[in-house]
Amino acid sequence: MIDSFAIVNIKKSKFMTQYRDNSLAGKKVVVLGGTSGIGLAASLLASENGASVVVVSSTQKKVDEALSALPPGSTGFTADLGDEKQTELLLKKIGEFDHLIFTAGDRLSFNKLSELNIDEAKKSINLRFWGAIMAAKYAMPMIRKDGSIILTTGALGRKPREGTAVIAAMASAIEGLTRALAIELAPIRVNAVCAGTVRTNLFENMSHTEREELYNKTGSKLLTGRIGNANEIAEVYLYLMRASFTTGQIVVADGGSLLV
Repeated sequence: MIDSFAIVNIKKSKFMTQYRDNSLAGKKVVVLGGTSGIGLAASLLASENGASVVVVSSTQKKVDEALSALPPGSTGFTADLGDEKQTELLLKKIGEFDHLIFTAGDRLSFNKLSELNIDEAKKSINLRFWGAIMAAKYAMPMIRKDGSIILTTGALGRKPREGTAVIAAMASAIEGLTRALAIELAPIRVNAVCAGTVRTNLFENMSHTEREELYNKTGSKLLTGRIGNANEIAEVYLYLMRASFTTGQIVVADGGSLLV
């Protein structure tokens, strides 16, 4: 007769085996936009947790720099992720993989509607929104069983401010896209990371003084008392890759900005 302690131990053993199966060891992770900022941080964290990482950028220089920081065995490609044909060929070239992370984006531009450059806005939307759709479309047949897609959005979609009409619209659109794709692509899991203000290269068009003023002013209003960094946001991507019972969700990492 098996006593109650043995039963508990058997249950624990089964649970731990199932949990270990959710690790990234032996998994292949493709990070579109994975050569800088949050994308690079997610690439590094995935590789530290046993994954084989593929990074993609629009320029070879960024790919080379990222690969110099990533462990041996990592690979990289260049592609214009706002171009459907290039995206299709890229994902076919990469072949089968387990998880797709989409963090591709251009530098953020804050403009009042009266000063908005419509052509520039269209380019940004093409990359950040249509690029995500194209990536999902052509990644779908390449993703292995129990794999996932993780998109990227921002807190401005839920709490916009002056000068963020285009940014807020794109962020809101990505949230809707995430939920719709989770239904359409099931059992592939589709989730998104909603990030607040983070220290990344997206603000490089500002001077050092302007950036620090923005960071300090924004951070002082947050519940955390500071803005985030790319490594902290990367942890959310890691969670979503492992969270095998989570889909159609938007996980917010914003320092509490939505509450203040």
